[in-house]
Amino acid sequence: MPPGGTATSIEEALEIAEEIGYPVLVRPSYVLGGRAMEIVYDPVSLREYFARAVQASPEHPVLLDRFLEDAFEADVDAVCDGETVVIGGIMQHIEDAGVHSGDSACVLPPYLLRDIDMEAMRRFTRDFALALDVRGLINVQFAVHEKTVYVLEVNPRASRTVPFVSKATGVPLARVAARVLAGVKLVDLGLGDELVPHQVSVKEAVLPFDKIPDADTVLGPEMRSTGEVMGYADSFGLAFAKSQISVYQALPTEGAVAITVHDQDKPNMVPIARRFHELGFSIFATEGTARYLRGRGVPCERILKVHEGRPNLLDRIVSGEVQLLLNTPLGKHAQHDDYMIRRAAVVRRVPYTTTLSADAIIALRHRRHTVQSLQTRAVAEVEEDRLTRTAGPV
Repeated sequence: MPPGGTATSIEEALEIAEEIGYPVLVRPSYVLGGRAMEIVYDPVSLREYFARAVQASPEHPVLLDRFLEDAFEADVDAVCDGETVVIGGIMQHIEDAGVHSGDSACVLPPYLLRDIDMEAMRRFTRDFALALDVRGLINVQFAVHEKTVYVLEVNPRASRTVPFVSKATGVPLARVAARVLAGVKLVDLGLGDELVPHQVSVKEAVLPFDKIPDADTVLGPEMRSTGEVMGYADSFGLAFAKSQISVYQALPTEGAVAITVHDQDKPNMVPIARRFHELGFSIFATEGTARYLRGRGVPCERILKVHEGRPNLLDRIVSGEVQLLLNTPLGKHAQHDDYMIRRAAVVRRVPYTTTLSADAIIALRHRRHTVQSLQTRAVAEVEEDRLTRTAGPV
């Protein structure tokens, strides 16, 4: 687990943060939906958090944990009857660690997790379920940081991901859990050790920013989504593209991509920008990002920031010259420029992201788009199973 501590005053919090190291994730001891959770990068911001968000006391302590920067998260849903554990699904989050699980897109099966990491997650989940004597559903959230699997939280209950996993695998986990609670053993249900999805499913969050004029679009530990959608296909790219279309954010297949990211994200942005260039997109970038990309062989046109003059990035978005925005803010407090261009992107319905994979746009350009109902898939799987049983072992 990441190192952490519990504080009942700002003085205690400063000591704990100094001991475990910044950045730290701070939150009240009991919250729902990540309410009042923040990532804090220095002592000044920590004092501001205590003055603004919480009143710590022995009855209402504040929890501090080392924030695993540049990590990515995974969710595991499982069912346990006290003796046997069935893994429902391992879901890899698409957004980096630090975004609330309810706001992060996720993919099942995972597309980047190493086999050794997934095996550790399976083992930990089974150990937790049996040690906690769970009867029914359990959800475990993990983070992978520098080839180490960390446990973030263990919830012996149903998670919001249960409907998603059930649709992705064709097995109704809530019904399975209810039968377990009624005394049925998992071994008698014939589910095996882990449910195996036949295709790729992507869950995407529905965010209300276009309905809230003053809201910033940066995601963090506090949950802000108001719903979910699901994309289903035989590849990650097409499944992700479908999920984006479902949240009214159809991805462009041509045009210009505007990129402005802080220094820490520049190395990760190079391969993404290179793929967009290879797809024929024009690349706009602010001065520091443009210099970094050009130095690594990615052609791009420099574009002014809002405070640097006209025409700037905001003007390009408003005039329809930008079809996709890739932007990451610097630190906790987004600069005024970043806020203005993100709001302009929302108003003009320009897709805005920090983690988009170009796989989705490749799929939109080169794959035939098909629709398949879950019911059709279920019938096909039953028929496939019948034929397999009839043919016997291969």
